Order: sequence, then C-alpha cells, then structure tokens
Amino acid sequence: MNWANESSPKEFILLGFSDRAWLQMPLFVVLIISYTTTIFGNVSIMMVCILDPKLHTPMYFFLTNLSILDLCYTTTTVPHMLVNIGYNKKTISYAGCVAQLIIFLALGATECLLLAVMSFDRYVAVCRPLHYVVIMNYWFCLRMAAFSWFTGFSNSVLQSSLTLNMPHCGHQEVDHFFCEVPALLKLSCADTKPIEAELFFFSVLILLIPVTLILISYGFIAQAVLKIRSAEGRRKAFGTCGSHMIVVSLFYGTAIYMYLQPPSSTSKDWGKMVSLFYGIITPMLNPLIYSLRNKDMKEAFKRLMPRIFFCKK
Repeated sequence: MNWANESSPKEFILLGFSDRAWLQMPLFVVLIISYTTTIFGNVSIMMVCILDPKLHTPMYFFLTNLSILDLCYTTTTVPHMLVNIGYNKKTISYAGCVAQLIIFLALGATECLLLAVMSFDRYVAVCRPLHYVVIMNYWFCLRMAAFSWFTGFSNSVLQSSLTLNMPHCGHQEVDHFFCEVPALLKLSCADTKPIEAELFFFSVLILLIPVTLILISYGFIAQAVLKIRSAEGRRKAFGTCGSHMIVVSLFYGTAIYMYLQPPSSTSKDWGKMVSLFYGIITPMLNPLIYSLRNKDMKEAFKRLMPRIFFCKK
C-alpha cells in the first residue's frame, strides 16, 4: 500500500502550543508525571493480574489487555512530545508520522471495542451468573480480545490510508502535538468532504455502536442490581460496574467529540486539549480508577506489591 504521494513532505512540523511559550514547561512537567504514573499503574495492574491466581478470571484478563493498550497508547506519542518540548525540536519524519498515526488509531479503536467487550462480561456476570463460566470460557474470551485487536488495526489501516493519500501540496505544519487524523486533514489542499464522510462512517462503527451496546448492557445491569436483596451485593456490583462506566465516559466522551464532527469545526486549541485528555490523561486514570474502586484489586496489591518491588516473600 502506498502511504505517500508526490505532494507529501519528507517531514512534518508539529506546532503544538509553540505560539504559547509559557505553556511549554508546565506541559513538559504534566507529561512527565502522567507518563510515569501511566507506566507504573498499568505495569502494576498487569503484574498483579498475571501473578495472582485469584484474578485469573475473564474480567481481569480483559483488564490486562486494557493496561497493555494504555501503556502502548501513551508510548506512541508522549516520548516524542517530551523530546520536542525538551529540545525545542518540533519535527517528525514522514515515516514516523505514518507509524504514529497507524498505531495511535489502532490502539484507540481497539480500546473502544475492548470496553464494549468488558461491558458484556459484566452483563453476563450480573444478569446471567449461573451461566457465566459457560459463556465466558477461556476460548471465547481469547476470541473476543483477538477480535478487538484485529478490528482495531484493520480500521486504522483503512482510516490512515484515506488520510495520508490526500494531497498536501507541500504543507508541513501540523497544528497539533502528534499526527492525528483531524490535524492531518487540515493540511490537505483538496476538498476533504468525501473523505470526511467515509471517516465519519468508520468512526460511527468504532465509537457509536460500541458505546450504544455498553449503555444497553448497563441498562440491564442496573435493573438486575436493583433486584439484589443484599446491600453488600449491590455495593460490590455498583462498585465494579461504576469503575467501568467512569472509564467509558472519559474515553468515549472525548473521542466522540474529536472524531464525530468535521475537523474544520473543531477549535484548534480545544481540540489539542481534548486529544491530550483521551490520549494521555485517561490512560493514566484507568489504573487508579480500577485499583482504588475494586476490593479484589486492592487486596491483590497488598499481597503482591511488596513481593514484586521489594523482593519480600
């Protein structure tokens, strides 16, 4: 597949907030803190879910996948952003931009689908508890996770090819921190409306359909939880599902704002802030939300963290 055309530049200039020099240092500090927290939090969740036999369940299998996603998601953009800000170097090669676009889109789409799969897991656990082990068996979970990853990367290849094949007429300045579809479309010197319509269709498939399925799942879950007589049972169900809904709201809300409206209608500074939120802040918050609001995770952390980080038995 030809990712370049004759009008494609050899490198792009990522403007970010270069017109606001006073923001560079605060942004650098925020990126360092958030990236470090993201790495520590997601690696900790992955290790705990793998090492604790009590967490070898479908819910934590999908949570491990989510942690891997978030770790890779931020690593796709943040290290290069830190280099650009720290060394006042604003460029990225064309090949680097293509790789960043494909991977960032693929991981974002995969997370959209994985969150829908996680909501189905919670629906079966709460609404069909007697059939849970049969429905959410090992092979089914593996196929659902594989489907999310494969579909996410397939969607990325399609959207990236549509975006990168638009003529740029030598335009190099990307008014963003990293290579993302809305920002790259603004470089095109041709009519982008047909491409925007196609990208909108793919975005509906990846964003609106999964979030609709999630809302339907949690509608049934809410009905089932209200019927639970035990206050402890209701509290545990709402605690686990509440964590998932917070993650869903943060991720889908910002992604839908960014991808389900024409790039021309997006305020450039507000668009950058929204991208920073779902690309950097949300992956940092996910481990905190899932660990602090989940009793099983907190107990597993207490048992395993000293052994992992301080070599205590």
